Amino acid sequence: QLQLVESGGGLVQAGGSLRLSCGASVGTFSSYVMGWFRQAPGKEREFVAGIRWRDGRTAYADSVKGRFTISRDNAKNTVYLQMNSLEPEETAVYYCAASSRLISRLKSDYRYWGQGTQVTVSS
Repeated sequence: QLQLVESGGGLVQAGGSLRLSCGASVGTFSSYVMGWFRQAPGKEREFVAGIRWRDGRTAYADSVKGRFTISRDNAKNTVYLQMNSLEPEETAVYYCAASSRLISRLKSDYRYWGQGTQVTVSS
């Protein structure tokens, strides 16, 4: 059982950076794959990045490679998403999610979800 809590969203200008955090109010991440997804208005929720907790293996959507970095802090039981060079088209609600399977880009493979945090990128 996990309860996920995201933070760190906000308003940023195009080209700027934000760091999102996801912690657990209940449970630990040690046996999970953690993912970040985003959903823009009128669009499907899409995979952004994932990390396998036990060994730190990562995966990224092609659109964010080289700009976003997913990482974890074992001691704090927290996963981060560092987002650089943000673009207005990346305005969305960003969600943290947990899966007990391999790193997956499918939202249906993630069992636990946070409430989301809004990221707004102004042009």
